[in-house]
Amino acid sequence: MDDYSSEKDEILKEFFIPSYVFTAELPIKHLSHVPACPVVVFINTKSGGQLGGDLLVTFHKVLNKLQVFDLQSEAPDKVLHQIYGNLEKLKAKGDHLAAEILNRLRLIVAGGDGTANWLLGVICDLKLARPPPLATMPLGTGNNIPFSFGWVVSVSFGLQLNLASPPSAVMHYYGKKNPGTDYQSVKSFLELVMKGREMMIDSWHIIMKKQVPKEGSCDPISPLELPHAMHVFRCVSQTSSLNMQGYQTFRGGFWNYFSIGMDAQVSFAFHAERKKNPEKFKNQLANQMTYLKLGCTQRWFCTSLFHPSSSTITEVVAVGIFIAILSVISINLNITLNIAQLATMKIIRKTGNWEKLHVPRSIRSIVCLNLPSFSGGLNPWGTPDKKKQQDRELTPPFVDDGLLEIVGFKDAWHGLVLLAPGGHGTRLAQAHRVQFKFHKGAADHAYMRVDGEPWKQPLPQNKDKVIVEISHLRQVCILTTGNCVAKSIHDIPRNEDSSSEDSNNSYSEERRKFGSAETFRYHDDIDSVSSA
Repeated sequence: MDDYSSEKDEILKEFFIPSYVFTAELPIKHLSHVPACPVVVFINTKSGGQLGGDLLVTFHKVLNKLQVFDLQSEAPDKVLHQIYGNLEKLKAKGDHLAAEILNRLRLIVAGGDGTANWLLGVICDLKLARPPPLATMPLGTGNNIPFSFGWVVSVSFGLQLNLASPPSAVMHYYGKKNPGTDYQSVKSFLELVMKGREMMIDSWHIIMKKQVPKEGSCDPISPLELPHAMHVFRCVSQTSSLNMQGYQTFRGGFWNYFSIGMDAQVSFAFHAERKKNPEKFKNQLANQMTYLKLGCTQRWFCTSLFHPSSSTITEVVAVGIFIAILSVISINLNITLNIAQLATMKIIRKTGNWEKLHVPRSIRSIVCLNLPSFSGGLNPWGTPDKKKQQDRELTPPFVDDGLLEIVGFKDAWHGLVLLAPGGHGTRLAQAHRVQFKFHKGAADHAYMRVDGEPWKQPLPQNKDKVIVEISHLRQVCILTTGNCVAKSIHDIPRNEDSSSEDSNNSYSEERRKFGSAETFRYHDDIDSVSSA
């Protein structure tokens, strides 16, 4: 459907963008109707088994094919550069419709959390005068970002861990199902997008600085093995201290979480298995069962049996539903080191200077969390009671307060407490900036994960250094529904200067962007839309 047809549902014309907006060679059409909610759709056709491909076909039928893009063949930064360039040219020629589309445009991304991260990074790095808000259509396994903002359909069911327990002891778990791909489901989703409320959320910049060794095993990561969230950064300044010290730098961003340890190890194993046997990952339930199986084979459920400071075996056996699964664990697998053995952590709280963060030796996974959803919709931070808020200066998790919630887990048994009402992980701190400095010789690698995308990070063996540093960088606009679980510190979306950055920043050049896209500029004798 290249142009809107009156034979389609009347409501669909509110989302329709005419073809001449996308193709400069076409003549301008002076249309009387201005769509209330013009959209551009990006679909990861590899997400959700066959769902991504089916969804692409349906969106092509519902909208103009030119406003629907397959991320497997078209990069979102190039697409948006082209669209905004065309719109600015048309606006300069007096096209009223183009001007209105610039003001009203909303983006839809269909895929997993990694795909949503990709689009959010592109939107931020384009630095548009009016960045379009983003709606997330869940097709992945975790779908934490869509869940946080109400775009996931939840199904509640009870989990009774002890058959002798009364019904009141049942833990309630919220499962999630992927959206429909038929005509009516897509139409209903578009109507939700039109009604969606805008919410500003914090963006978090991550830098990984790695000293390039003269010899040893701390080899650079191949760019092909990096997740979409991370990008090689090349300093343009010849006098940069990083260049002088021989550092290789990677940068990126996240909006949900950054994690290190066993959860990332399981995720890495899952992604490796899916890459090797994609035919086995056709639906969300099968994917989640594979995740559980890999959690066992990586001893994510088993470390408490071997660590002296963890629970006794009788306490572990209380969660009897997983005992049958534990019997398949291979006895030859290595147990992941605790975080304290791998790295030293420093934080800057809401104000102040760097301070060392104590991490208990039992902690094998650390999550730096921005949204109230992790591991498929669970909230590791929870809501601290008033006493903890006073004694430890902890606050409920807000998505726009400039703070990350830092949570630790001992093992998957520890994670099971999240299924219980009020359950949470080990609350370590809330911070505005976080630094991990990895020890030499502790291990030859560590597993890391950004918004669902894991990688295996080589670590130093000699005197070389690997440092990961996280800092706050601006905000981005997300669309929410009435089922949104994310909370803002304000009742209305926050309207701060999106160009503000930490002023006392010794690496401001590399922290200025995420590396996802070139800043958008419209030349052609018209003022730039934004500054670099």
